[in-house]
Amino acid sequence: MASKIQKPQGDPTEFEAHVAQNLQELEANSDLKSSLRELYITGAKELEVAGKKAIVIFIPVPLWRALQRIHTRLVRELEKKFSRHVVFLAQRRILRRPTRRSRQKQLRPRSRTLTHVHDSILEDLVYPGEIVGRRTRVKLDGTRVIKVQLDKSQQTTLEHKLDTFTGVYKKLTGKDVTFEFPVME
Repeated sequence: MASKIQKPQGDPTEFEAHVAQNLQELEANSDLKSSLRELYITGAKELEVAGKKAIVIFIPVPLWRALQRIHTRLVRELEKKFSRHVVFLAQRRILRRPTRRSRQKQLRPRSRTLTHVHDSILEDLVYPGEIVGRRTRVKLDGTRVIKVQLDKSQQTTLEHKLDTFTGVYKKLTGKDVTFEFPVME
């Protein structure tokens, strides 16, 4: 189990250990064995979303490409075990904006900006679907709602999870988002 969770700092919580244990069991008992061998998690959270619970599992960014190959099968197996929605996200870091007082020697990479990290979280959430359009609607009272249009070909696999995606994104970033599938004419 210790090989399946590697936290940068601190000890894993009981829930994270439980998720790591389930990943270990999947590696031992399924045909995903070779793909799961190098995969490990950096954290896991259980979030209350739309009256249901959802599990968000964080993995390191370098392992995200390897996870994408087995993503759909792994999510399906974990959803069977936990009987709730499971979402994988890459653990990304946001660096603060440089100010006059902060003595930074290097330029902040674009991949560490708040905007880029939030966009990446959105893309990770809807995987294996693809985002084909994005609009930011500013209402009269000043609130912003991001309207995300997803690829129509993935509608059957993603449609039942849209409420979970909306809730998880709101909890992690504080931004309102709505998902829709564009109507082709």
